[in-house]
Amino acid sequence: MTPHSAPSVLLTGAVTALQLALLVLGAPLTVGLMRKVRCRLEGRPGPPVRQPLKDLRKLAGKERIRPQYASWIFSSAPVVLVGSALTIGAIGPFVSTYPFLGASADLFVFVFLFLVGSVALGLAGLDAGTAFGGMGASRAMTIGALAEPALLVAVLAISIPARSPNLPAIVVGSLAHPIWLASPGRLLALAALVIVVLAEAGRLPVDNPTTHLELTMIHEAMVLEYSGPDLALVKLGEAMRLGLLVGLLANLFLPWGIAQTQTLGGVVLGVVALVGKVGLIAAAIATAEVFMAKLRLFRVPELLAGAFVLSVLGVVSALALA
Repeated sequence: MTPHSAPSVLLTGAVTALQLALLVLGAPLTVGLMRKVRCRLEGRPGPPVRQPLKDLRKLAGKERIRPQYASWIFSSAPVVLVGSALTIGAIGPFVSTYPFLGASADLFVFVFLFLVGSVALGLAGLDAGTAFGGMGASRAMTIGALAEPALLVAVLAISIPARSPNLPAIVVGSLAHPIWLASPGRLLALAALVIVVLAEAGRLPVDNPTTHLELTMIHEAMVLEYSGPDLALVKLGEAMRLGLLVGLLANLFLPWGIAQTQTLGGVVLGVVALVGKVGLIAAAIATAEVFMAKLRLFRVPELLAGAFVLSVLGVVSALALA
């Protein structure tokens, strides 16, 4: 089968199921790897890499407790968060350039699905009716309002050389023209995307995922009222969003290894390449976090505005060189 031939529906479905399995199991392990790297660099043994999976299993077996006056929004937000992440995992070019419904996997759909999950959590934080929930939702929506446009414009800069907003087409075009990966537009978009990944995933310097100090929390403040299976879904959804962003970053800027043919060898190589790239990027982020401090809240919009400017410059550069 040539890289440009249409794969069968059965093979495409199998590869998509494999991508989803990697997302559900691999995303918590990615979080565990980042924790392990940070602990080792700080001179502590740290929990095992599989600890997030054990935490999810423990939470799933606990009692579900919800605020007395919360509506259906509060209970449905974790499902929406996980569902949007699974949809991205099904249509995105992570293991193969032939994902399920790959023709619909353009940058607008990708950013929209991420925004759906963010808005669902923000509404849930407000729906709980607590002071910290409202504070966290307000902060998260402010960050999202600045991060999502930067993400959209950065991927737009990457799509200009490929003449298509379709993510699989962008990956295939990058493999066919490696010179695109070193272009000024691609490098500017890379810098913007790194900042967006840190903001969307709640990592330093935007947010500290290990803090429980109420006045500095952003994401954790929104989910304080969740418990049991609902909290497990929230934790899983956030881990999957991190894994998706890192996986997208890896395949847009280091596309080598992704399967372009629906063969067993190609798919196995795609899985190994994806795991290796995501692991290296996650370890690099965790290493950088050891030497970072959390920004003051009023400085975060300046950082994200800088990311948006970088992405706009990437678009201008890509158009100038097109």
